[in-house]
Amino acid sequence: MNKFKSYIKLSRLNKPIGIYLLLWPSLIGLMLGVLESSFIEVKSFLIVLIGSILVRSCGCVINDISDHKFDKLVARTKDRPLVTGEITLKEAWIFFFFTAGLCFSLLIFVPKITLYISMVIAAFILIYPLTKRFLKAPQFFLGITFGSGTLVSYSLASTHFSLSILLLFLGTVLWIISFDTIYALEDIEDDRIIGVNSTPILWGDKAIFISKILHLLFYVSLLLIFFINQFSLFFLAMLLIMLGIYFYQTNLIREQKYLEAFKVNHFIGMLAAISFAAEIFLV
Repeated sequence: MNKFKSYIKLSRLNKPIGIYLLLWPSLIGLMLGVLESSFIEVKSFLIVLIGSILVRSCGCVINDISDHKFDKLVARTKDRPLVTGEITLKEAWIFFFFTAGLCFSLLIFVPKITLYISMVIAAFILIYPLTKRFLKAPQFFLGITFGSGTLVSYSLASTHFSLSILLLFLGTVLWIISFDTIYALEDIEDDRIIGVNSTPILWGDKAIFISKILHLLFYVSLLLIFFINQFSLFFLAMLLIMLGIYFYQTNLIREQKYLEAFKVNHFIGMLAAISFAAEIFLV
């Protein structure tokens, strides 16, 4: 049982915030595809749900394998299973290949275009942990990697890549860069000591300001999608609520409650997903 709990910790299933932040944009991408193609399958929603859980878990495992020598030097990560010895490096690799196999098994049920996009993202997930060593702003790579979930899910419902999905992808990438920058502020001093790169280190005192701008650009992308598709006023009302939550988040950042501010993005993503769902099922 203790070993089972250790695998849960390794895959971060005990901390589902990362799943939510991958799931909501992916569901939005799928629903945008449904709105544009008028084609909907329950199977696609299940693939997105299960895939978000598995991909995030797989990403956490390979990240911990790559960072296990650094994690013991960082206060936030020093209790991870590979650092404490709860799980050996060999066991972690076996678990990684197991979860990766489950991820790839989902590709049996998807169109070819989805398969091709997924293979590219899989390569990005493998590369991402290393980018913290050689890229000054690894958050950009993370944004593209997990923001691509919108493209994968969209392609389950539509093969015609519209201006709206391009805007959603770009907006999501900027949103991810924004909230991961806030998340990285928790580790900025440890990262400086061990030589790990991040946008807070690169941008210095301007990091929070730039993060806020990137977050607002995410809302701009949603607003443009609203006008392009002539969505209902309910969509606009939800966007205003998200903007209100954004101002609450900025207060948390001002108080240096970075982890709490980061977690608020779960609710922003959820409201955005509800907005798109309403256009399908209620309007």
